[in-house]
Amino acid sequence: MGAIFKREFKSYFTTPIGFILLAAYWFFLGIYFNIIFSYGSPDVKTVIIAMSTVVAFSVPIITMRLMSEDRKQKTDQALLTAPVKLSGIVLGKFLAALALFGLCFAPTVVFEIIVATYISVNVISYIYALLGALLLGAALISIGMFISSLTESPVISAILALVVNILILYMNSFASMIKTEWIANVLKRLAFVSVFEGFGEEILSIPDIIYFISITAAFLFLSVRSLEKRRWA
Repeated sequence: MGAIFKREFKSYFTTPIGFILLAAYWFFLGIYFNIIFSYGSPDVKTVIIAMSTVVAFSVPIITMRLMSEDRKQKTDQALLTAPVKLSGIVLGKFLAALALFGLCFAPTVVFEIIVATYISVNVISYIYALLGALLLGAALISIGMFISSLTESPVISAILALVVNILILYMNSFASMIKTEWIANVLKRLAFVSVFEGFGEEILSIPDIIYFISITAAFLFLSVRSLEKRRWA
C-alpha cells in the first residue's frame, strides 16, 4: 500500500494537475478569508464551509485518473496480477488523493494563526470544520474513485463524477421539486452540503461523522469489488 501511495501522490506533481489544484484552492481560500476578515468576522471555519462548491468541481479532477489511467495504459494488469491485496491498491490510491486534498486546506492553518494574533479564537471549532471538509472530501473521493474504476477514459470519469457530486451535494435544491413532503425532507437532510454545513456549528454531531465515513467505506468497498471483477475477467 505504501508503494502505491507514494507512486500516486508523486504522479500529481509530475504533471501540472497537483500544482493547479493547490493554486486554485489557495486562491479561493484567500479570497474568502479576505472578504470575511474585511467584514469584521474573522472566523476561519466560515472560510472552510464556503469551499463546498470548489470541492464539488475539483474532486473529479483529483479522482479522474486514479483507476481509469491504469486501465487505459494497460498497466492495471501488472497491479492486478501482483502479489498485492486489492484493498491495499484501493487504499493506497485513496489516501494519496486524500493527502492532496488535505494539502489544499493547508493555508487555513496560517489564517487561524493570523486571526489568533488579534482575537481569542476557538481552535476546536476550527478543527471541527476542517474535519468536516476532510470527511466530505473523503466521501467524494471514494465516489470518484469508484466511477474511475468503471471506465478507461479520465475525461468521462471526471464528467460523471462532477454530475454525481452536484446531485448529491445539492440534493436539497432538487428536493423542492418533489411533492411528497417526507421524501423531500429526507433528501434535504442527506444532501452532502447540508451535512457539511453542520460542521460549521459548534456542536459535535456523531451521526454526521458516521454518515460521511459510511459513504466512504461503501464506495471503497465497491472499488475493490470492481477491481476484483476485472482481475477474474
